[in-house]
Amino acid sequence: MTDRRTELAGNLAKVEERIAAACAAAGRAREEVTLIVVTKTYPADDVRVLSELGVRQVAENRDQDAAPKHAECADLPLEWHFVGQLQTNKVRSVVGYADVVQSVDRDRLVTALSKEAVRAGREIGCLIQVALDAGAGGRGERGGIAPDGIGELADLIAGSPGLRLDGLMTVAPLTGEYAGRERAAFERLMDLSTDLRRIHPAATMVSAGMSADLEEAVAAGATHVRVGSAVLGVRARLG
Repeated sequence: MTDRRTELAGNLAKVEERIAAACAAAGRAREEVTLIVVTKTYPADDVRVLSELGVRQVAENRDQDAAPKHAECADLPLEWHFVGQLQTNKVRSVVGYADVVQSVDRDRLVTALSKEAVRAGREIGCLIQVALDAGAGGRGERGGIAPDGIGELADLIAGSPGLRLDGLMTVAPLTGEYAGRERAAFERLMDLSTDLRRIHPAATMVSAGMSADLEEAVAAGATHVRVGSAVLGVRARLG
């Protein structure tokens, strides 16, 4: 465990340096950007070490992995984000541990989240996942709604009991006009965030950027970056 702790501490320090440098280059204060460590496929032991190293926000993308991991780490002062595509039959479980769901992209999911949040007596933060590779009224290759659907979905979340509209999330698209243009994609998300905040001023969170493109996200104005492999390493695929 000592070797793993040393490894994670070193990786975390390198990521912190990258974020700090990106903030400085963009003329932003370091405090404007929050690091979320994506702990998917990694064990609860790693989450515990990260917490000891000062990490306060972690993310998971599969309920079958996240639920037992959260149970093992329930004593830690962490905020848990769910970032994967979420099926409605998993909502009850996810609401049991997730503080924020970053992948909200359809009315039916909002309805299910609201029902379970009320049942559990919790308030769940919601980010609308925006698919910049989707045509009007469509959906993205990796989930998310087209930009023209943000307003209606935002109003539904804001008016749903047990839910809180926190902002927007995107993943740099692999196809379409923004493929290979991460900075432009994230700048487009910021424009959409500006539009959203005119109607929902509290929806200030902009989650964008991962290990390979966090600098572009910070330069565009992202408030949160989701970093996995740069902190935890690249793990062999299971199965």
